[in-house]
Amino acid sequence: MAKKDDKSTKNAPLIGIDIGGTGIKGGIVDLKKGKLVGDRFRVPTPQPATPESVAETVAAVVAELDARPDAPSPDSPIGVTFPGIIQHGVVHSAANVDKSWLNTDIDTLLTKRLGRPVEVINDADAAGLAEARYGAGAGVSGTVLVITLGTGIGSAFIFNGKLVPNAELGHLEIDGFDAESKASAVARERDGLSWTEYSVLLQRYFSHVEFLFSPELFIVGGGISKRADEYLPHMKLRTKIVPAELKNDAGIVGAAIEVALTHKLAK
Repeated sequence: MAKKDDKSTKNAPLIGIDIGGTGIKGGIVDLKKGKLVGDRFRVPTPQPATPESVAETVAAVVAELDARPDAPSPDSPIGVTFPGIIQHGVVHSAANVDKSWLNTDIDTLLTKRLGRPVEVINDADAAGLAEARYGAGAGVSGTVLVITLGTGIGSAFIFNGKLVPNAELGHLEIDGFDAESKASAVARERDGLSWTEYSVLLQRYFSHVEFLFSPELFIVGGGISKRADEYLPHMKLRTKIVPAELKNDAGIVGAAIEVALTHKLAK
């Protein structure tokens, strides 16, 4: 009798989906290398971004990926990121999507719509998993903090390569303000700050986080990580701080890692 194909073996490729406020993107992830097999596929996030409309869009992205020659088994589990706090598969915050997501069991919603197992993880946590396993945090022991600068400030707390989920460090109060209201990438654009001026705010934020956690490494993600040379040289911290390596693929890769670990499909 022929052996079942290797799509069911450890570290076989899996689909990862990254739900964002403006776009939903997906890819097939090679878990041996932490890279995408082929190109990402992206579509706009539906507006309003209700649970039902987002579930339909995710299904369309998965259908496109399933049609590719390198697609994993059609009954393989799928990892999905979401921009909010997720506990036991339930959404407990919804900053950049429709408020109707609050208290939605997103795991069950997507599992029913896709007809296959789904694991959902916070988007910043997914990026942290990806960087810890394949990126700038690979092989680093102790505490690694991945901070994503975008619409808000996302964060992932990694300890000895393991994720401590739902660390919302963007909501720390600094100088009387919610940190992300002053130090996010969107706040820089809103306030018309130069990179040097922005680095002063980042210095204040990262110094505070450094004092609280004394990490071994800071990793800066989000779209402006590509401009890290504009602001990191102006910052003086005890902790080493570096840009993320996986860039825009981090969420997709991290989603695939999460589902692989949950279903014991990764070594």
